[in-house]
Amino acid sequence: MKAQRLVRTTGTLAILSLLGPVPAQSQSMMRPDVMGREAAVVSDHVLASNAGAAVLRRGGNAVDAAITMAAVLAVVRPHMNGVGGDNFLLIREAKTGRVYALNGSGRAGAKATPAFFAERKLTQVPSTGIMSVSVPGAVRAWEDALKRFGTISLSGALQPAIDYAERGFPVSTRLSLDITEESRKVSSDSSLSRIFLTNGKAPAPGTILVQADLARTLRTIATGGADVLYRGPIAQQIAAFIEREGGLVTAADLTSHKSQWQEPISTTYAGKIVLAFPPNSQGMTFLEMLNIAESAMPANEAANSAPMIHALAEASKLAYQDRDRFLADPAFSSVPVDRLISKAYAADRARVIRRDTVAAPDRSGAARDGNGDTIYLSVVDKDGNAVSMIQSLFAAFGSGRMVPGTGITLHNRGALFELSVEHPNVVTPGKRPFHTLSPAMALNADGSLAAAFGTPGGDGQPQTLVQILNNVLRYGMTPQQAVEAPRWRVFAGGRLGVEPGIDAATRAQLERRGHVVRVQEPSAEFGGAQMIVIHSSGARMTGADPRREAYAVAW
Repeated sequence: MKAQRLVRTTGTLAILSLLGPVPAQSQSMMRPDVMGREAAVVSDHVLASNAGAAVLRRGGNAVDAAITMAAVLAVVRPHMNGVGGDNFLLIREAKTGRVYALNGSGRAGAKATPAFFAERKLTQVPSTGIMSVSVPGAVRAWEDALKRFGTISLSGALQPAIDYAERGFPVSTRLSLDITEESRKVSSDSSLSRIFLTNGKAPAPGTILVQADLARTLRTIATGGADVLYRGPIAQQIAAFIEREGGLVTAADLTSHKSQWQEPISTTYAGKIVLAFPPNSQGMTFLEMLNIAESAMPANEAANSAPMIHALAEASKLAYQDRDRFLADPAFSSVPVDRLISKAYAADRARVIRRDTVAAPDRSGAARDGNGDTIYLSVVDKDGNAVSMIQSLFAAFGSGRMVPGTGITLHNRGALFELSVEHPNVVTPGKRPFHTLSPAMALNADGSLAAAFGTPGGDGQPQTLVQILNNVLRYGMTPQQAVEAPRWRVFAGGRLGVEPGIDAATRAQLERRGHVVRVQEPSAEFGGAQMIVIHSSGARMTGADPRREAYAVAW
């Protein structure tokens, strides 16, 4: 795909190919462009990216590399994802050109009813702790992806992760700081604190962190397959621990868990077919934002100008309003996806937006902001197979509970259920919760791959995805420039967080429109975006966000 920019011409969008590598909007970068002719990987940690690259160099395909990377990330980003979490994958098969969606999210336990919480005088599902735990789906999805599209076994994919868990890996400055920030949560669980704290403190940068219990668990999975986590001895340990601690997930819930193959949802934008994950993911929110933006964005405005930010911020609030009203597990509630991501509906919603004043309603009832303690990775191999994958514990260290002797930190996705029986996302046994995770892809009009991209960031993921995609398609930035560009984010209650790269004059114009602007240093709250964009030459162009620990490899 050629780097591109968009201009308004008589009310329509026209795509202009850039003639060279100079972006439409120049800016300094913290990192150089990483590009290659044959293949590329990008993930939230250098060790994972190198492991994925090694798989491709040995002849493996994109799915082999992605699952290998996901397993390594479960070890080297232990507070953000793992065996006890969920994942979603978009997989493009080069030989057919089809894109598949693999839903690796788990379901609520058999005890998860509004009555359960009402009996305990709770008005919402606790944000952490054992009652926030739902079935972890990640490992089953690892195996299912490899069985359908991989060329290596799950055992082979797990070997680098086992090595890093067993022999250890150097703690980065970022990981040390992250553990320090969560030291109170970690110290409240004896299994977590034994591994991640020494005398109450996080390991210093350079310390070798060994996770022997997790290594044994991964070895057991490598030998017996995913079933050992859902039906075997590890499943028994998990279920016994949850029951003892007063949780909602039973052994039968683990036994019955299955991944689900789904069809991606899509819209068209800037000459591309943009793919997202269907509900229970908030991927529809990203597509709705794109469609509203297409109607509402001003003509010929620079990236991060006040009119541009205003239009996109207002579009995001409208899309979130619909998300919070409708998004749920479609197996239990009818979610009007086709209507919400239609162009006609977006045009109608865009009429709410006013050029010079805030008009879209705030999300004052939403309380899902968070950083999203999540990892993202993408892979494009030499044949054009591609994976856009996201994996998470939701909060840092998930529920804050580790199953003793296993190294498995249980996620807290169940916290996103509602307790009102009137809400489509009301907690119900066997139901998947609302999910913030939303990997994405873009295809050219002929169906060939244009880009694989995604970001951590919890509630804010759709906003980050819209910004980085616009940076590439509208403003002609390379992927690295696109992910490093200054960002903004609308938070619940109407606050507009902006990074310092958005200048004072722009901030003043936004405030005059009625936005409550707050300057925030670049951080995980603005996501950790990563991209692989395919140039028209076939080159794999990568973007790895310095806001986290993202790292790309290409050749």
